[in-house]
Amino acid sequence: MVEIVLVYPFFKSRLDRSPFRFQPLGMGYIASFLRKANLTVKLIDCTFRDRKSVLKEIMELRPRIVGIYSMYSMEQDSIELARSIRKVTDLLITGGPLPTAKPSSFLDDFDLVVVGEAENTMLEIAKTFFENKDPKTVPGIIFKEGSNTYHTGRRNTIENLDSIPFPARELFDNDSYKQYYQNKFGYTMTSMISSRGCPFRCDFCSRPIFKEGFRSRSHENIVDEMQSIIDMGYDLIWFADDCFTISKERVVKICDEIIRRKLNVKWQCLSRVDAMDPEMATRMKEAGCQRVYFGIESGDQRTLHLMKKDIDLQTARSAVYNANKAGIETGAFLIIGYPGENEEMILNTIHFGTTLPLDYLSFTLPYPIPGTGLYEKVKDDLIEPRKSRIKLIEQTLEFKSQFSEFKLKFAIFKGTVQFRIRKHFGQIGYKLFGRPFEKITDLLFRIMK
Repeated sequence: MVEIVLVYPFFKSRLDRSPFRFQPLGMGYIASFLRKANLTVKLIDCTFRDRKSVLKEIMELRPRIVGIYSMYSMEQDSIELARSIRKVTDLLITGGPLPTAKPSSFLDDFDLVVVGEAENTMLEIAKTFFENKDPKTVPGIIFKEGSNTYHTGRRNTIENLDSIPFPARELFDNDSYKQYYQNKFGYTMTSMISSRGCPFRCDFCSRPIFKEGFRSRSHENIVDEMQSIIDMGYDLIWFADDCFTISKERVVKICDEIIRRKLNVKWQCLSRVDAMDPEMATRMKEAGCQRVYFGIESGDQRTLHLMKKDIDLQTARSAVYNANKAGIETGAFLIIGYPGENEEMILNTIHFGTTLPLDYLSFTLPYPIPGTGLYEKVKDDLIEPRKSRIKLIEQTLEFKSQFSEFKLKFAIFKGTVQFRIRKHFGQIGYKLFGRPFEKITDLLFRIMK
């Protein structure tokens, strides 16, 4: 009999929204943690499933405990699923970024809301439940009893990440993930996490699960998991850390261990621009790094200050050049229409981003996630309640701005076209086609309402 079912409610109907599909590592970690304690666990990843088949499976399993993950793109799906299975389970639990940031949204539909890091909390919940003990003794949860709401306090994070078993990848539908990537990109890819937390203070970034501190696994432990992923038949690894390159010493140790073991694997990561010096870039390339994505976010120094990015544009440009010189592909993310920006600042961002020698460039609208500084700035100007508005990878202006949504989307279109012209036609082609396009669209943007 399955005692616990963990559900990742990313349903098949959304598959056309983004080209990337990653296994829910957080659920995988919880599953391995519970199994280590001899509990029977089933993980249902809905990525390649439909609602009907998922509901049917849960109804047939009738587990004592069901845990449903929720993030900003899954709020409605997680709540609707909970309502559908309420009668076939004894304990409904939710956790993840959104329940941690806004637990009140889930208290009516779930018995318990897990706040923050979930491995130890889920294990204690299970033990308490099966021993018929009071859940008020478990740190890290919020729940309602009648008209009263109880918060048992924040649980301390796990300091020794090596003590956590690798995610239970055997519970994922690896064949479907491999086939998806092989068909779409010509290679197989999966993700892993080498650290938790981020010490930086970016205004728009949500850090409700792992908090502000930075904790890393040992380089040996990290490369052990990389080896296990290779043994499963994956070609490329995406490091899903908040920022892989926070510590140069750590990155060099990881790279040296990869080289020492002669691992034949390609990998990608996210980096701050102030971490990418020539020495580290070279070592990363030697260890199989294929591409680095930089969270530059703006091409205007005033906007970077508003975002609390604590970087400068010259450092950003140098980071891209350092990675390129080492032979690493580069990508960057930029935000258009941040509160406090004017037209000149937006055009500066487009110009800066499209003049960098990047392989990939993404422009997005600012997204106010509950619990962030950005959210606090605009919460009184949200266009409508966030419930049901959160949609995956959708360019939607969520708050009232001095710029219309149409104008900001035009800026994104303009930047995307300029980048593609420069990327595909080079400097000469840009002079012929890109420069006239840039001047005309600059003018249109300025006069647009």
